[in-house]
Amino acid sequence: VWVEAVVAAVVVRNGMEVTEDELASHCRAHLAGFKTPKQVYFVDSLPKNPSGKLLKRVLRDQFGTR
Repeated sequence: VWVEAVVAAVVVRNGMEVTEDELASHCRAHLAGFKTPKQVYFVDSLPKNPSGKLLKRVLRDQFGTR
């Protein structure tokens, strides 16, 4: 039983468009299979602390139960 799976939280730049299939295809071409995201979530922004570091704990809480 796998405890964790690779998931991507993606913020798309203004004026740009990308689909989950396009991202998955790009990742398969450039990353090892175990590093390729199993799911992609599109978000408006990523949670950061006051110094600008990404809050991975918040992302795990937000997307880990889905």
